[in-house]
Amino acid sequence: MAVELLVVVLSVLVVCAVCSPSPLEDVVIDRYYIPKVCPREVQTGDHVRYHYNGTLTDGKQFDSSHERGTPFSGLVGVGRLITGMDRGIQGMCVNERRNITVPPHLAYGSLGAGSVIPPDAVLVFDVVLLDIWNKDDQVQTTTVYKPEDCKRTVQNSDFVRYHYNGTLLDGTPFESSHSKQHTYDTYVGDGWLIKGMEEGLIGMCVGERRNIIIPPFLGYGETGHGTEIPPQASLMFDVLLVDLHNPKDDLTIENQVIPDLCKRKSVTGDYIRYHYNGTLLDGTFFDSSYSRNSTYNTYIGMGFVIPGMDKALQGVCIGEKRRIIIPPHMAYGESGAGESIPGSAVLVFDIHVIDFHNPSDPVEIVSSIKPEECNKTTRANDLIKYHYNCSLLDGTHLFSSNDNENPQVVVLGANKVIDGLDEGLQGMCVGERRVVIVPPHLGHGEDGARGVPGSAVLRFEVELVDFEEGVPDGYLFVWLSDLGENLFEEMDINKDGAVPLEEFTTFIKGLVAEGKGRLKPGQDPDQIIKDMFINQDRNKDGHIVAEELKLKVDEDAERARHEEL
Repeated sequence: MAVELLVVVLSVLVVCAVCSPSPLEDVVIDRYYIPKVCPREVQTGDHVRYHYNGTLTDGKQFDSSHERGTPFSGLVGVGRLITGMDRGIQGMCVNERRNITVPPHLAYGSLGAGSVIPPDAVLVFDVVLLDIWNKDDQVQTTTVYKPEDCKRTVQNSDFVRYHYNGTLLDGTPFESSHSKQHTYDTYVGDGWLIKGMEEGLIGMCVGERRNIIIPPFLGYGETGHGTEIPPQASLMFDVLLVDLHNPKDDLTIENQVIPDLCKRKSVTGDYIRYHYNGTLLDGTFFDSSYSRNSTYNTYIGMGFVIPGMDKALQGVCIGEKRRIIIPPHMAYGESGAGESIPGSAVLVFDIHVIDFHNPSDPVEIVSSIKPEECNKTTRANDLIKYHYNCSLLDGTHLFSSNDNENPQVVVLGANKVIDGLDEGLQGMCVGERRVVIVPPHLGHGEDGARGVPGSAVLRFEVELVDFEEGVPDGYLFVWLSDLGENLFEEMDINKDGAVPLEEFTTFIKGLVAEGKGRLKPGQDPDQIIKDMFINQDRNKDGHIVAEELKLKVDEDAERARHEEL
């Protein structure tokens, strides 16, 4: 009806020139509800949308936009409304409510309008203003919150992820990403968004909140959008920027803390152990190795981790800390990962490198103290006594011989310690101190051991306290002096032509006491001698006779003369 009434407004004004005077000279305005906040008032030239109920003075309703379900939309002050309404809504705020009483000469005069408005009728409009905009309006942005640390802002061609609540200017909600529990993800400046939103997002920081007000011609214009956004509606968005990147982005490394001593940097093919905290760009936590109390272990540069992490782990030092910012095309892309990492998410990792090694690494040995005189050094099969402290490369203490207040005792080359430490303990002088770095393939391997993480590089500080020379592999006894011409006669103490175990034991112990022979260290001497006797007692009658006695010569004359009897 509103459009039909406007058609006749000009002719009505002409007729009113000869009308009888009305009791009302001008419109009467009752502002019965005024919002506390009124950032803008209706002026001539503004476009408005409002709901109304129109009645005569006797209360009879002649029209209602509420009943039609469509608010009235029009331009103020250019003759498209009846004059009384043009005057009556001047100065209104959005959500303000007014009763506007319009005299006949400012309405439909003596002619009335059809059958619903009689001649000379005073009209009463109950109006609520829903929207104001002007063709000269621009996008309005108000920053509600902005992080202090804002290193980067949205630019055209960036890809953004943001949450929003969308309402009409009167506060009527039409859509929310929060209710969908999913951010809105899109490019900026490529026409994927309404123009007003593209303008409103420019310059935002991750974590920033903005109110963005968009006039209809930069929103959905004359057609509106669906059933929720009517034609010619200003839109208001409460926006929180969650994420930001550009398809051309490379990974970013920040907050590096590099140890003063960095002998080696990681390269492709190295195996690395590191701790990390993982968050999204807005600080949302998604994973942490610390919470599992276990490092993340992987090869570098071989595709076992996301490409951005693979690249970021190259060139690091043991003990280094760094922050890594990885764009989605170098992480989990548009698909994301599980429920914690959404699609197109930028990932932030704070990492701490615990250690790394290469499967081809040897044992690293550095002597810190070595006596000036060093005539004898440890070799395989020697029985050694040593003190040690064992730690990870990041300094985490694991074990120490001081825990037991006694030195460790072990036979080298007998598989009593890990291979790398066994190698590191050989060639030492008494009193020498060493640092021995053992890679995991010469240590406890991928499985680790009690108190030792899997694939851990171990650092030993060792000090040799003492050692006893051993015997070659497979030997129980070696001669340290020349043999007599008739060994059996020397052994047959009572000269009865047979040597029992007791006589054999007395003979061997006498050689050891005189420094003429050496038993295999680290085992019970009596048991060793018994084993030697059994070897020589060929017929197992409990005695050794001359015919049974045989010797095996060791070609290594420097370390052993003859094998056991």
